[in-house]
Amino acid sequence: MSSSDVFINCPFDADFTAGFRALVFGVIACGFRVRCALEVDDAAETRIEKLYRIIEQSRFGIHDISRTELDNESGLPRFNMPLELGIFMGAKRFGQKSQKQKRCMVLDSERYRYQTFISDLAGVDIKAHNGIAREMVGCVRAFLATSSKRKSVPTASAVLSSYDRFMHGLPEIARAADLDHEDLLFPDYAQLVVGWVRHESGRA
Repeated sequence: MSSSDVFINCPFDADFTAGFRALVFGVIACGFRVRCALEVDDAAETRIEKLYRIIEQSRFGIHDISRTELDNESGLPRFNMPLELGIFMGAKRFGQKSQKQKRCMVLDSERYRYQTFISDLAGVDIKAHNGIAREMVGCVRAFLATSSKRKSVPTASAVLSSYDRFMHGLPEIARAADLDHEDLLFPDYAQLVVGWVRHESGRA
């Protein structure tokens, strides 16, 4: 298990793009590596096996359970996020000694909203982001700084300022890499953030 790997469990659809990008930026800006189901497209590995592997390898987990709306087509809710949170918590509870070192943060749009749809999480400190991407970055920074105890994690103001500049410049940053900022694959976006963070570090 890597102490630098952070598993991100959140919606991957277009409606949550800004939130996903904010979570990814926060993790990378704090000096950690993002792990998620989008990192590898391998038809030889089932999605659940991929999740088992990534979760096993990640010490930290960020779980956004804010997507509770019914699907427009099926009329049913999506349970992927609670399932992946359960796998992560099960790994910590029942895994070997190294797995018990796992730490996770649970995010929702409102702090106590979860009590109406997943009451078994009672007692868990849910962090609220109010659906605002920038607040998600702040939550990530606070979680990783506190849980990892790394002194190298940048200050909240530094991370947020860097995020603001990156998002403002993303269209041009992507264009310079011959990419479309509105249609970025996860690996491409992550690489842009890594390059930006390195650039910012050199400028400091």
